[in-house]
Amino acid sequence: MRNLITDVAGVKVGSAHDGKLASGVTALVFDAPATASLAISGGAPGLRDAALLEADMTVQQIDALVLSGGSAFGLDAVGGVQSALREIGRGFEVAGQFVPIVPGAILFDLANGGDKSFWGEPAYWRLGKAAARAAAADFALGSHGAGLGATLVDLKGGLGSASARTPEGFVVGALVAANAVGQATIGETPHFWAAPYEQGDEFGGLGWPAQLPAGALTLKMKGAAPQNTNIAIVATDATLTKAQAKRMAVMAQDGLARALRPVHAAMDGDTVFSAATGRAKGNVDALALTTIGAVAADCLARAVARAVYEATSLPFAGALPGWREKFAS
Repeated sequence: MRNLITDVAGVKVGSAHDGKLASGVTALVFDAPATASLAISGGAPGLRDAALLEADMTVQQIDALVLSGGSAFGLDAVGGVQSALREIGRGFEVAGQFVPIVPGAILFDLANGGDKSFWGEPAYWRLGKAAARAAAADFALGSHGAGLGATLVDLKGGLGSASARTPEGFVVGALVAANAVGQATIGETPHFWAAPYEQGDEFGGLGWPAQLPAGALTLKMKGAAPQNTNIAIVATDATLTKAQAKRMAVMAQDGLARALRPVHAAMDGDTVFSAATGRAKGNVDALALTTIGAVAADCLARAVARAVYEATSLPFAGALPGWREKFAS
């Protein structure tokens, strides 16, 4: 186990970013079409082709999922991923044409100090295509891909991932671009809200403080503008229906609530995609589905903390520090 979402059989992840732009794209590509759904808990989501993931829609499986920076401009990244997949013959066949099915979500990173003068150039289309072509079992966390431009209120955000097995033996993984309105750490301390779910020392091994410090529950937020959005994917190797995948996504949203304070706000776009590759044998009854969802939530909480723990600051004046830059000493 790599402690990455790619521990789920049939899943690969690739990232691409532009340092000058201070933004990027992460693509999750399935080896074969996968069943998927989503859950949206934030008040300001940015999505493409999300409606087709509902259980009553015609298309049953998808080829990839995209997480992108760039706010609404980042939705172009989906087209780049589609282009890369069409080159290799992937897609839903309609009238002899193959159309890759690629839902995606975006986060806001337009105010992080990068040069956003990409008008006239399909910057995110280019990055999306590069991310899809880079898809592999191993990928970098922190300030990479969709996490390059991500921020929290007080620390640099980033790209995170984690994985685990359910009691029934199914593998579950999470991938997140953590770009929150609030905090992942407790007050002014280096301790993560997600500490109870940590495996080993994957984000420092500090645990919770012996006692919550004064002011730990005081809310700290970027402001009232929708400049945030945590976007995530949870996946399993189990065989799920679209309705079961929906339940998995709903349960996985709890992982954001375990790792961030506050979350699911009017100025958030918190979106979690869920996917099932069907590569593992075994029936998924109500109990097994519950454990898959619960483990997905735990993995997502861990992935958020790993995203922040691994991130490094952007090279611009006034940039927020990375966790290690602020606390490692």
